[in-house]
Amino acid sequence: MQTILQRCHEIKQDVFLDDEAELCHPQGRRGFFSHLVKGPTGTRQKSYRIDHLPVVIDRADPALDNYISQAEFIKPNRRVVNLLRMNLSFIDLDIYHVKNSCWHGFESTPQMACAILLFCDDNNIPPPSLIAFSGRGLYLKWLYNTPIPRQALPRWNALQRRLVELFKSFGADYRAKDASRLLRLMGTTNTKSGEIVRVLHVQTENGEPVHYGFDYLAHEILETDRGTIREAHRQAEARREGNNATKRAKLTVIDGGNPGGLRKFNPMRLSWDRLEDIRKLADLRGWTRSGVPEGHREVYLFWATNFMLLSGATHPGQMFHEVTALAREVCPGMESEVRASLSTLYRKAQAHAAGERVEFNGKKFSPLYTPKNQTLIDYLNITPDEERQLGTIISEVEATERTRQRDRKRDETKRREAGAVDRASYLETAEMKRAQAILLRAKGMKQREIAAEMGVSVIAVSRYLKSKG
Repeated sequence: MQTILQRCHEIKQDVFLDDEAELCHPQGRRGFFSHLVKGPTGTRQKSYRIDHLPVVIDRADPALDNYISQAEFIKPNRRVVNLLRMNLSFIDLDIYHVKNSCWHGFESTPQMACAILLFCDDNNIPPPSLIAFSGRGLYLKWLYNTPIPRQALPRWNALQRRLVELFKSFGADYRAKDASRLLRLMGTTNTKSGEIVRVLHVQTENGEPVHYGFDYLAHEILETDRGTIREAHRQAEARREGNNATKRAKLTVIDGGNPGGLRKFNPMRLSWDRLEDIRKLADLRGWTRSGVPEGHREVYLFWATNFMLLSGATHPGQMFHEVTALAREVCPGMESEVRASLSTLYRKAQAHAAGERVEFNGKKFSPLYTPKNQTLIDYLNITPDEERQLGTIISEVEATERTRQRDRKRDETKRREAGAVDRASYLETAEMKRAQAILLRAKGMKQREIAAEMGVSVIAVSRYLKSKG
């Protein structure tokens, strides 16, 4: 500890940052954030448009516990089913919970921020853009230079989990890493300690808080980055070059396989994409406007919730909050029934979260449901027309057709790269040559002379002239 303190002697005072919340929620974009206040009269939570953030901050009572959501949402609530985008990665460090920690009493000091930075440097971790004192512990935040969309949630969750693992020795809270998380608002009070929530350190670049590309952070922090995955896919594609269409047609797109060049999914990403497909299905059928009809509601909510849990987007403690928000969206009037109708799924979710597995045919699976695509197609009565508009819940027939189209597109690209032209370009060039041959003939030139002028064969000239009518 003395060594670290000696290395940190140049840091002498706190860094105050008035616009921390606006760094996490840049202005000028659509969407919503949530603000929660705990006071003597109870807890109040409300969602606002992002452009209302400065007003909300200005009106917040600094003597009370104030929190704001870190992600942004499509609708005015902070449920993951309504996630719009993420602008940062973050973790919450409960240092005071770490047994035998030599840092007790230093949580609010610049030396603590310096210790975090040195830890990052020693472990090749990009330093957080912001280090803040939460009134008892610390918040670490990595700001993005470009927000990432809801489709990237599985990868964002993987990054969050990895950050928690890396900072475990500092008391990283494994429960405070989800996209719907609220963190304390800078400049307000943590009433448990009486301390003001404030920024301890800002990592700057050219005088501004440093922002990272999400892919860069994933590359540096996750064990497998997107480039590695792309290279693996490229090598797999090369190995498939020798396969014929019959072999490719036998491959399927079930449970994370890689059929005929289709993108390979990890289980959590596959589950999130299946949830997106189920919601897309509701939109295709007009259910987002008129509501899911009776007789389909339980099935719709069951599978949507199952895949939401498998994707890691939520956990048993938040499950019913998320399902209630989903029911309010497409099954109005059913909000009060979700606990009873999904009680079995809730018990399986608890077993899944506890790490339990069930054995089937010698293999171990999650207690939650991991159906094949055809099972989902049958349960949800998905038509071939609907399949063509979905991403992952597709039959073998649709998978084969997509493979055929992908192979044809790849082959066309290779032909163009080799110097071949497409048919439209070929016909356009032929028409121009025909017109040129006719014009030269009208000037009295013989076919042999025309061929020499155009740089083509006499037979080609004859063909051009015969087709003039």
